Amino acid sequence: MNTRVKMKNLQLLISAIVVIAVSFVYGFNPSEILPAVFGFEVKAIDLKNIFRAIMGLYIFFGVFWIVGIVKSRFWEAATLSNILFMGGLASGRIISTFADGISKQFLIGAFLELIMMFWGIYNLKKYKSKIR
Repeated sequence: MNTRVKMKNLQLLISAIVVIAVSFVYGFNPSEILPAVFGFEVKAIDLKNIFRAIMGLYIFFGVFWIVGIVKSRFWEAATLSNILFMGGLASGRIISTFADGISKQFLIGAFLELIMMFWGIYNLKKYKSKIR
């Protein structure tokens, strides 16, 4: 695999690994993990269901980004979905910062998500198929 292809796919690979790992924090066992990580209890079935649904979304987006790496015909769609996903997370965190106050943990997350979003935009412009 040449360096150009590796750089083109690195943003998707990093995103997939991180998002799939985070999905398990949110949904694998929310009653045990979330109180330890975030300091709040998850007892209601509906709340557990919400966190497991988030886990499913994160896993499937991560898998789609991996598909975009493996199958080049899906690369543009995977990159665009990554841009929207990361931008959506970052914008939600920024809104929360203004509405609810600063959380160091999530401010760092917003910064990293913005980096991934802009990296994806850069990659899409640089490596986008020239044939239309």
